[in-house]
Amino acid sequence: MGQEPYIDVRELTVVYGGETIFENENFRIEGSGLTMVIGPNGSGKTTLFKSILGLVSPVKGRVVVNGVDVTGHPEVAGKIIGYVPQLLEINASFPVSVKEVIESAIILHRAPPRLLTPRYLKERILNLLNKLELREVANKPLRELSGGQRQRAFIARAIIWDPSILILDEPLSAVDPKGRIEIVKLIAELAESKLVLVSSHDPSLFLPYAKAIMVVNRGVLAIGSPEEILNLELLKQVYGDSVMLIQECMHLCDSHVR
Repeated sequence: MGQEPYIDVRELTVVYGGETIFENENFRIEGSGLTMVIGPNGSGKTTLFKSILGLVSPVKGRVVVNGVDVTGHPEVAGKIIGYVPQLLEINASFPVSVKEVIESAIILHRAPPRLLTPRYLKERILNLLNKLELREVANKPLRELSGGQRQRAFIARAIIWDPSILILDEPLSAVDPKGRIEIVKLIAELAESKLVLVSSHDPSLFLPYAKAIMVVNRGVLAIGSPEEILNLELLKQVYGDSVMLIQECMHLCDSHVR
Protein backbone atom coordinates (compact mmCIF):
# COMPACT_ATOMS: atom_id res chain seq x y z
CA MET A 1 0.00 0.00 0.00
CA GLY A 2 1.12 3.54 -0.69
CA GLN A 3 1.62 6.22 1.91
CA GLU A 4 -1.48 7.89 3.30
CA PRO A 5 -1.92 11.45 1.97
CA TYR A 6 -1.14 14.25 4.39
CA ILE A 7 -0.77 18.01 4.75
CA ASP A 8 1.77 19.17 7.33
CA VAL A 9 1.83 22.90 8.17
CA ARG A 10 4.78 24.10 10.25
CA GLU A 11 5.16 27.50 11.95
CA LEU A 12 3.06 29.14 9.22
CA THR A 13 2.78 32.93 9.28
CA VAL A 14 0.80 34.58 6.48
CA VAL A 15 0.34 38.29 5.84
CA TYR A 16 -2.30 39.20 3.27
CA GLY A 17 -3.43 42.69 2.31
CA GLY A 18 -1.15 44.14 4.98
CA GLU A 19 -2.79 42.09 7.76
CA THR A 20 -1.45 39.07 9.61
CA ILE A 21 -4.03 36.34 8.96
CA PHE A 22 -2.14 33.38 10.43
CA GLU A 23 0.76 33.40 12.85
CA ASN A 24 2.97 30.43 13.83
CA GLU A 25 0.34 27.86 12.91
CA ASN A 26 1.12 24.15 13.22
CA PHE A 27 -1.22 21.36 12.21
CA ARG A 28 -1.23 18.06 10.36
CA ILE A 29 -4.14 16.45 8.52
CA GLU A 30 -3.64 12.94 7.23
CA GLY A 31 -5.47 10.03 5.70
CA SER A 32 -8.58 9.88 3.56
CA GLY A 33 -11.74 11.54 4.81
CA LEU A 34 -13.57 14.86 4.80
CA THR A 35 -12.31 17.77 6.90
CA MET A 36 -14.65 20.76 7.06
CA VAL A 37 -13.01 24.17 7.41
CA ILE A 38 -15.44 26.57 9.08
CA GLY A 39 -15.31 30.19 10.14
CA PRO A 40 -17.12 33.49 9.48
CA ASN A 41 -16.61 35.64 6.42
CA GLY A 42 -13.14 37.16 6.37
CA SER A 43 -11.78 34.59 8.81
CA GLY A 44 -9.04 33.41 6.42
CA LYS A 45 -10.39 30.13 5.03
CA THR A 46 -9.54 30.99 1.42
CA THR A 47 -6.17 32.43 2.44
CA LEU A 48 -5.37 29.19 4.26
CA PHE A 49 -6.27 27.12 1.21
CA LYS A 50 -4.18 29.33 -1.05
CA SER A 51 -1.24 29.11 1.36
CA ILE A 52 -1.39 25.30 1.23
CA LEU A 53 -1.59 25.49 -2.56
CA GLY A 54 1.41 27.80 -2.78
CA LEU A 55 -0.69 30.61 -4.25
CA VAL A 56 0.11 32.80 -1.23
CA SER A 57 3.69 32.78 0.00
CA PRO A 58 4.01 32.78 3.79
CA VAL A 59 6.21 35.23 5.64
CA LYS A 60 7.47 32.28 7.66
CA GLY A 61 6.95 28.53 7.85
CA ARG A 62 6.64 25.53 5.57
CA VAL A 63 3.87 23.53 3.95
CA VAL A 64 4.75 19.90 3.26
CA VAL A 65 2.34 17.75 1.27
CA ASN A 66 2.91 14.02 0.89
CA GLY A 67 6.57 14.54 1.75
CA VAL A 68 7.07 17.40 -0.73
CA ASP A 69 7.79 20.98 0.34
CA VAL A 70 5.28 23.05 -1.69
CA THR A 71 5.74 26.33 0.20
CA GLY A 72 5.06 29.21 -2.20
CA HIS A 73 5.26 26.92 -5.24
CA PRO A 74 1.84 26.43 -6.88
CA GLU A 75 3.41 24.57 -9.81
CA VAL A 76 4.59 21.92 -7.33
CA ALA A 77 1.45 21.83 -5.18
CA GLY A 78 -0.70 21.63 -8.31
CA LYS A 79 0.85 18.27 -9.18
CA ILE A 80 -0.31 16.81 -5.88
CA ILE A 81 -3.52 18.63 -4.94
CA GLY A 82 -6.75 18.98 -6.92
CA TYR A 83 -8.30 22.42 -6.37
CA VAL A 84 -11.80 23.81 -6.92
CA PRO A 85 -11.83 27.58 -6.28
CA GLN A 86 -14.90 29.65 -5.50
CA LEU A 87 -17.12 30.25 -8.52
CA LEU A 88 -16.76 33.97 -7.80
CA GLU A 89 -13.11 33.66 -8.86
CA ILE A 90 -13.95 32.02 -12.19
CA ASN A 91 -14.82 33.97 -15.32
CA ALA A 92 -17.82 32.04 -16.64
CA SER A 93 -17.93 34.14 -19.81
CA PHE A 94 -14.61 32.70 -21.00
CA PRO A 95 -15.39 30.81 -24.26
CA VAL A 96 -14.52 27.28 -23.13
CA SER A 97 -16.67 24.15 -23.00
CA VAL A 98 -17.08 21.65 -20.16
CA LYS A 99 -15.00 19.09 -22.02
CA GLU A 100 -12.24 21.63 -22.67
CA VAL A 101 -12.18 22.58 -18.98
CA ILE A 102 -11.56 18.94 -18.06
CA GLU A 103 -9.03 18.38 -20.85
CA SER A 104 -7.03 21.41 -19.71
CA ALA A 105 -6.15 19.62 -16.47
CA ILE A 106 -4.88 16.59 -18.38
CA ILE A 107 -2.76 18.80 -20.62
CA LEU A 108 -1.15 20.51 -17.62
CA HIS A 109 -0.29 17.20 -15.98
CA ARG A 110 1.24 15.59 -19.06
CA ALA A 111 4.85 15.95 -20.09
CA PRO A 112 5.48 17.72 -23.43
CA PRO A 113 4.62 17.27 -26.22
CA ARG A 114 0.93 17.62 -25.36
CA LEU A 115 -0.52 17.60 -28.86
CA LEU A 116 -2.89 14.63 -28.55
CA THR A 117 -4.96 13.18 -25.72
CA PRO A 118 -4.32 9.41 -25.45
CA ARG A 119 -7.28 7.09 -25.95
CA TYR A 120 -7.32 5.89 -22.35
CA LEU A 121 -7.60 9.50 -21.15
CA LYS A 122 -10.45 10.17 -23.58
CA GLU A 123 -12.23 7.16 -22.07
CA ARG A 124 -11.58 8.50 -18.58
CA ILE A 125 -13.08 11.87 -19.55
CA LEU A 126 -16.15 10.15 -20.99
CA ASN A 127 -16.60 8.04 -17.86
CA LEU A 128 -16.31 11.12 -15.67
CA LEU A 129 -18.79 13.07 -17.77
CA ASN A 130 -21.25 10.21 -17.32
CA LYS A 131 -20.58 9.89 -13.59
CA LEU A 132 -21.10 13.61 -12.95
CA GLU A 133 -24.10 13.83 -15.31
CA LEU A 134 -22.30 16.25 -17.61
CA ARG A 135 -22.30 14.30 -20.87
CA GLU A 136 -25.28 16.16 -22.33
CA VAL A 137 -23.61 19.53 -21.71
CA ALA A 138 -20.03 18.43 -22.50
CA ASN A 139 -19.74 20.74 -25.50
CA LYS A 140 -21.63 23.68 -24.02
CA PRO A 141 -19.75 26.81 -22.89
CA LEU A 142 -19.59 27.52 -19.17
CA ARG A 143 -21.85 30.57 -19.47
CA GLU A 144 -24.77 28.33 -20.49
CA LEU A 145 -24.53 26.06 -17.46
CA SER A 146 -26.34 26.21 -14.15
CA GLY A 147 -24.32 26.85 -11.01
CA GLY A 148 -24.46 23.17 -10.11
CA GLN A 149 -23.30 22.04 -13.55
CA ARG A 150 -20.46 24.53 -13.46
CA GLN A 151 -19.32 23.28 -10.07
CA ARG A 152 -19.43 19.65 -11.24
CA ALA A 153 -17.35 20.64 -14.27
CA PHE A 154 -14.63 22.10 -12.05
CA ILE A 155 -14.78 19.15 -9.69
CA ALA A 156 -14.29 16.93 -12.75
CA ARG A 157 -11.29 19.03 -13.75
CA ALA A 158 -9.81 18.65 -10.27
CA ILE A 159 -10.17 14.85 -10.09
CA ILE A 160 -9.55 13.77 -13.70
CA TRP A 161 -5.89 13.04 -12.92
CA ASP A 162 -6.80 11.28 -9.65
CA PRO A 163 -4.98 13.36 -7.00
CA SER A 164 -4.83 11.99 -3.46
CA ILE A 165 -5.79 15.38 -1.99
CA LEU A 166 -8.65 17.74 -2.88
CA ILE A 167 -9.31 21.28 -1.69
CA LEU A 168 -12.74 22.75 -2.43
CA ASP A 169 -13.49 26.37 -1.54
CA GLU A 170 -17.22 27.03 -1.13
CA PRO A 171 -18.31 24.39 -3.68
CA LEU A 172 -22.00 24.98 -2.88
CA SER A 173 -22.06 28.69 -3.74
CA ALA A 174 -24.42 29.65 -6.60
CA VAL A 175 -25.95 26.15 -6.54
CA ASP A 176 -29.68 25.47 -6.05
CA PRO A 177 -30.84 23.35 -3.07
CA LYS A 178 -31.23 20.11 -5.04
CA GLY A 179 -27.85 20.61 -6.69
CA ARG A 180 -26.24 21.21 -3.30
CA ILE A 181 -27.30 17.83 -2.00
CA GLU A 182 -25.96 16.10 -5.12
CA ILE A 183 -22.59 17.88 -4.87
CA VAL A 184 -22.28 17.10 -1.15
CA LYS A 185 -22.86 13.41 -1.85
CA LEU A 186 -20.28 13.50 -4.65
CA ILE A 187 -17.66 15.14 -2.41
CA ALA A 188 -18.43 12.65 0.39
CA GLU A 189 -17.89 9.79 -2.05
CA LEU A 190 -14.55 11.26 -3.14
CA ALA A 191 -13.50 11.59 0.51
CA GLU A 192 -13.76 7.83 0.94
CA SER A 193 -10.43 7.48 -0.88
CA LYS A 194 -8.95 11.00 -0.75
CA LEU A 195 -7.97 13.62 1.79
CA VAL A 196 -10.57 16.34 1.24
CA LEU A 197 -10.65 19.86 2.69
CA VAL A 198 -13.87 21.75 2.08
CA SER A 199 -15.24 25.10 3.22
CA SER A 200 -18.93 25.95 3.09
CA HIS A 201 -21.35 28.59 4.31
CA ASP A 202 -23.80 25.73 4.87
CA PRO A 203 -21.65 23.33 6.91
CA SER A 204 -24.63 21.34 8.17
CA LEU A 205 -24.89 19.59 4.79
CA PHE A 206 -21.36 18.21 5.08
CA LEU A 207 -21.57 17.38 8.78
CA PRO A 208 -22.89 13.79 8.40
CA TYR A 209 -19.80 12.93 6.31
CA ALA A 210 -17.13 14.88 8.20
CA LYS A 211 -14.22 13.09 9.82
CA ALA A 212 -12.89 16.31 11.33
CA ILE A 213 -13.61 20.03 11.60
CA MET A 214 -11.08 22.85 11.53
CA VAL A 215 -12.21 26.16 13.02
CA VAL A 216 -10.57 29.24 11.49
CA ASN A 217 -10.83 32.87 12.53
CA ARG A 218 -7.63 34.80 11.82
CA GLY A 219 -5.83 31.72 13.03
CA VAL A 220 -6.54 28.02 13.43
CA LEU A 221 -8.53 27.92 16.67
CA ALA A 222 -9.24 24.19 16.85
CA ILE A 223 -9.11 20.92 14.94
CA GLY A 224 -10.95 17.82 16.05
CA SER A 225 -13.83 15.46 15.56
CA PRO A 226 -17.33 16.95 15.07
CA GLU A 227 -18.19 15.87 18.63
CA GLU A 228 -15.21 17.81 19.98
CA ILE A 229 -15.69 20.95 17.91
CA LEU A 230 -19.45 21.46 17.82
CA ASN A 231 -19.91 22.86 21.28
CA LEU A 232 -21.70 26.09 22.01
CA GLU A 233 -18.84 27.75 23.89
CA LEU A 234 -16.31 27.36 21.06
CA LEU A 235 -18.72 28.33 18.29
CA LYS A 236 -19.91 31.39 20.24
CA GLN A 237 -16.26 32.43 20.49
CA VAL A 238 -15.96 32.24 16.68
CA TYR A 239 -19.38 33.30 15.40
CA GLY A 240 -20.78 35.39 18.24
CA ASP A 241 -24.53 35.93 18.00
CA SER A 242 -24.74 34.02 14.71
CA VAL A 243 -24.93 30.81 16.78
CA MET A 244 -28.35 29.95 18.18
CA LEU A 245 -29.35 27.09 20.48
CA ILE A 246 -32.99 26.17 19.86
CA GLN A 247 -34.38 23.32 21.99
CA GLU A 248 -31.08 21.43 22.15
CA CYS A 249 -30.51 21.96 18.40
CA MET A 250 -27.66 24.27 17.42
CA HIS A 251 -28.06 26.47 14.31
CA LEU A 252 -25.11 28.16 12.63
CA CYS A 253 -26.04 31.21 10.52
CA ASP A 254 -23.12 32.06 8.28
CA SER A 255 -24.37 34.22 5.41
CA HIS A 256 -22.21 34.75 2.32
CA VAL A 257 -21.31 38.36 1.63
CA ARG A 258 -20.23 39.00 -1.94
